[in-house]
Amino acid sequence: MELTPAELTVLGLLVERARHGYDLEQVIEQRGIRQWSDVGFSSIYYLLGKLEKRGLVHVPEAPAAAKSRRVFHATAEGREVAARTALALIAQPQPVRHPLLVGIANLPLLSDREYATALRTRLARVEERIGSVRAAQQAQGPLPRAAREVFSYALSLLEAERQWLAARAQVPDDPED
Repeated sequence: MELTPAELTVLGLLVERARHGYDLEQVIEQRGIRQWSDVGFSSIYYLLGKLEKRGLVHVPEAPAAAKSRRVFHATAEGREVAARTALALIAQPQPVRHPLLVGIANLPLLSDREYATALRTRLARVEERIGSVRAAQQAQGPLPRAAREVFSYALSLLEAERQWLAARAQVPDDPED
């Protein structure tokens, strides 16, 4: 892969339109991007610096201004690298490293009652998350196609998990606990 997911996320937002660091932070927050990416608030300028050093973004000549107000633009090479990386991420399935799977792999450590309680707790939290993702989606104006697709996929995954949890949360309580 040519870019890390965090680098691609930031570069993709710059391909969408030129932005300064604070603007990137606002878009990341509004779209809930931190829910599915590793882009932290403190890493935005670090990522911008890395992308700039690689020639994937540039800052047009401007009067000396605060670093946070420098407007970054994707270069032609940045657009090409971003497109190649995005295509690879979309086309090639990757293994899912999900902490839930580690917990399930250790079921012998839990009673049926503990497992059922944990599943019901998780189900309630997934339902809350579905509500918050839908609210975030509806609170925004018209979204670019990419953002609409991210919301759609995220909601599909949450709905699938909700369905799986609802079926599993019916595990009978262990009468010996």
